[in-house]
Amino acid sequence: MTALEKATGDVVFKFEPFILHVLCRELQDAQLLHSVAIDSGFRNSGITVGRGGKITMAVRSTHSLEVPLSQKGRLMVSEEYIEFLVHVANQKMEENI
Repeated sequence: MTALEKATGDVVFKFEPFILHVLCRELQDAQLLHSVAIDSGFRNSGITVGRGGKITMAVRSTHSLEVPLSQKGRLMVSEEYIEFLVHVANQKMEENI
């Protein structure tokens, strides 16, 4: 709260979701891992094949959170709401683990 009171610009509370990059030897390995990730609830997962043929499977969670707190130095939410956001972000972190 002290940092927010001193802020002069825009402040955003942001929680980034889990991301795991796996380098795969074969495309079928990446496809299998992709299927497992999707079936496990990691809906933002995907496969990338680089120019040199490098196959990367990204397992991505959907547990993101981004909320504006202040605009031009003016706090737009209550301290109670910020405490709620921290609680929600901590729950998302537990889900990531």
